Amino acid sequence: MAQRFRGESLHKVDAKGRVSIPALFRRVIESCDPNWTEGLAPELVIVYGDGRKKYLECYTIQAIEEVDRKIDALPRGSRARTMLQRLFHAQSVPTSIDDTGRLVLSSKLRDKVGILNEAYFVAAGDTFQIWQPEAYEADLAKIDAALEDLPDDFDALQLLDGDGGLPQ
Repeated sequence: MAQRFRGESLHKVDAKGRVSIPALFRRVIESCDPNWTEGLAPELVIVYGDGRKKYLECYTIQAIEEVDRKIDALPRGSRARTMLQRLFHAQSVPTSIDDTGRLVLSSKLRDKVGILNEAYFVAAGDTFQIWQPEAYEADLAKIDAALEDLPDDFDALQLLDGDGGLPQ
């Protein structure tokens, strides 16, 4: 059974780009790294290529291997495969967590999403995201505004029904 990331957390980023990963996130990363054993640094992959996203998407080894298998199943030379290879292979960084539970975000990654001295970690199921705090707050405000347009008795679980469950 695959582990899931849950929760959100704000963390300081030092001048070298080091940031502590939430402890619960570290446990998921460890359990989803088939090469990890006690004493080794658990690995993950940070995907940064999609310019429309205002965050860094962090994949466990199991999650990125699933994406890789799906990319490999596409026809060689197809537009979809080429695009996905660019986004998930070329514009990604394999990395690991140090023995103090920190991740190093290079200046390129920090600049990509505007992270200065704080980073917001946000669970997204089998991945997690790293946001610049104000950008995350703005994104949350959009979701809150959309929820306000729904009837008071709307249950968000209706979105699982496949048709979106949102009233027209």
